[in-house]
This record gives sequence, structure tokens and C-alpha cells, in this order.
Amino acid sequence: MAWSTFALNGQRKYLTRSEADRFLTTAKKRDLSVYVFCWFIAASGCRISEALMVTTKCVDFEAGAVILESLKKRRKFVYRAIPLPASLLDRLAELIATSEFGDDDRLWPWSRMTGYRRVTEVMREADIAGSWATPKGLRHGFGVRAVQSGAPLHLVQRWLGHADMKTTAIYAAAVGPEEREMASRTWLDDDDEVEKGLAATRNGLIRDSVARRSKQSNLDRHLNLEPKVVKAAEKRWFRQIFSKAETIFSCQLLQFYLFCNRLFL
Repeated sequence: MAWSTFALNGQRKYLTRSEADRFLTTAKKRDLSVYVFCWFIAASGCRISEALMVTTKCVDFEAGAVILESLKKRRKFVYRAIPLPASLLDRLAELIATSEFGDDDRLWPWSRMTGYRRVTEVMREADIAGSWATPKGLRHGFGVRAVQSGAPLHLVQRWLGHADMKTTAIYAAAVGPEEREMASRTWLDDDDEVEKGLAATRNGLIRDSVARRSKQSNLDRHLNLEPKVVKAAEKRWFRQIFSKAETIFSCQLLQFYLFCNRLFL
């Protein structure tokens, strides 16, 4: 199943946490049945067709979970359990108590199109628009939140009813709070941050300038001392040459003196 968290037009397919919260706040203004339906899909991450198949006996209040049949499996009677928040279980109990449901009666006896329309109506009222403003956007949002919350992928795979782990792993590609926190270290959002950046640049330039001046000063001192060093070396060289010449000259005079003495003796 080749898909990603982004549509072909580049838009994300999932609701963010803030959008999901706004969606539930708006759904709370509707009647109990619509409110619980919207909350159920958002909190369980199930497909809309799976939510519409829920009956009273699917809700296990003792275990705090709902038992769903995975409708996209190749074979029937494949079930999975999804934990639900206690507050949602209370609302489900209230919904069941307010109506005379049999064990096999669906909690939402609507068609798939009616269920879809109920969700999208709440999306519009919550001012949520885009390719993610759908029941599937709620499902994808659940998957993204689960992965970003640190839930193991095999659990998320089971909750969503995916046949392939690769499908579940795609939710990890969504931008999470940790990634935003790391990216925020590179941001310059306002004038204060820009001023900090400029100040750091100025400080860096000042440090470079001081370092260059110090280096130039050391070079100047070296150049100023160089003639004195050369002169001293020249003096040592002349002294050494003169000393050798004096030694050689003195030896030659002595030899000439001895030679002359031998001739006249």
C-alpha cells in the first residue's frame, strides 16, 4: 500500500492536535449521538465503516476498550481491541442508556454517506478546511499522535488494523514537536532574534579584527627586529673571517722569518 502523510498537491492528510481539539470542542455542541460518533473516530482511529458497525456488545466497559471487526482484512471475523478514554466510555454508556438498543443494534444506524456528512459538517463549523477535513483525516491524525507519543509501532499497527507494518511506519514522517524543537534552534522569528544574530555577527567581526591587529603587531615587531639580527650576524661573520685571516697571515709571516734565518745561518 503505497501512500504517504501528504496528498498529491502537497497538503497533509491528517489533523493536527490543535485541530482535533477544536473539532471535538465544536462537536460537543451537537446532539449526543453526533458528538460521541465524532469523538469515537478521533479517539480510536477506526475507519468510518468500522465505527458504523459498532453495537452495544462491541463496547467492553470492564476492559475499557472497543472490539472492532477489521473490515479491510481478506477474511471475515478478524477483530482488534482499541483502548478508549474513560470519559468517552462514560459518554458511550450515556448514549446507550438514552436509547433502547438491542445487543445487535448499531449505535449509529446511519448510512456511510450520512456518517461522512456528520463529520464534515462539524469540520466546517470548526473552521477546518483542506484534504484532511474528513473522517480519514481523523484516522490519520490518530496514527500520527500515537507514533509521536512514543507508542510502539506494533501497537499502533494493531489499533489501526494495518496488515503491513510499513503502512504504520509512514506516520513517523509527520513533523512532530521534537522535530520542531530541533528546527527552532535555527530560526530567527522576530526583531529580537535578528538583533541577537546581528550582535553575534558584530562580535565575531570585532574578534576577527582584534586578532588581525594582534597578528599584524607581532609581524611588525618581528620586522623591526630583523635588521638588528642581520647586523649582529654580519658582525659575527666578519669577526670570524678576520680571525681566520689573521691566523693564516700570522702563520705565513712566521714561516717566512724561519726560512730567512735558515738562509743566513
